[in-house]
Amino acid sequence: MNEKELHSLLKKLQQGEVELDDVYKKIKMLPYEDLGFAKLDHHRGLRDNFPEVIFCPGKSIAQIEQIFVRLAEQSDNVLATRADEVVFQMVREKIPQVQYDGVARLLYLRRSNTPCPGQVAVISAGTADLPVAEEAALTLEIMGARVERIYDAGVAGIHRLIDKIEQINASQAVIVVAGMEGALASVVGGLTSRPVIAVPTSVGYGASFNGLAALLAMLNSCASGVAVVNIDNGFGAATMALAILKARD
Repeated sequence: MNEKELHSLLKKLQQGEVELDDVYKKIKMLPYEDLGFAKLDHHRGLRDNFPEVIFCPGKSIAQIEQIFVRLAEQSDNVLATRADEVVFQMVREKIPQVQYDGVARLLYLRRSNTPCPGQVAVISAGTADLPVAEEAALTLEIMGARVERIYDAGVAGIHRLIDKIEQINASQAVIVVAGMEGALASVVGGLTSRPVIAVPTSVGYGASFNGLAALLAMLNSCASGVAVVNIDNGFGAATMALAILKARD
C-alpha cells in the first residue's frame, strides 16, 4: 500500500463507500507482519518509492511463496528479484496473474500502474550484460517509469553509443551497465549532463575478477556526475534512478 492508496481508502471510509472492518483488515498489518522467518514491511510503500521487494537467493521456495502471497494481499504490485522458473511455477499456483521474466530474473505482480514522470536511459555495454540491464529496466517499468533501452553499445564500437546521444540526453537519469574493464560509464559521463548510475557486472575474463575490475574503474571515473552501485545490482540502480525522478517531481 502506498500513500495514494491509503488516502483513497480513508476517503472511501469517510464517504461511507467501505466498511470500517474492511479498512481495518487493510491496515492492521502496519507497520509490519511477523511470519516467524521474516518480518514483512507493509508500511514501506507509504514512506518509500516502492513496497518491500523480495530477494530470492538464500530463501526456500516455500518461504518465497509465502512472502509473495502475503505481500500481494497488502499491495497491488509485488516484486521478487533473482527468481527462477521453479519459483515462478510455485507462486503461479497461488497467484495466476503473476508474471516472470527469465532474462531479468524478476517475478512480479502488477495490478496497478501509477506513472512516474520522466524517463531513464538504460545502456548496456554488451549482450552478456543484458540480465543486469533488464533487471534495472524492468524494475523501473514495474515502478511506473518510462525506459529507453540502448543495448550493446560498448566502447569497442563507440559509434553505436554516439548514435544515441539524443535519446540519452532526453532522459532524466542514465543507468550504464558494463563488465570487462567498465569504461563505458566514464565515457557516458563525459557525454551527458544527466546523472549517471554505473553498474559493474561480473562479465569478463579472469583478470576482471568477477566484476571487481569494472567496479574499481567506475569508482575511479574521471567523469563527473557518475555514481556507482554494487556488482550486478541492476535493481539498486533502478531504485536510485526512480528516486531521482521522484525528487524532480
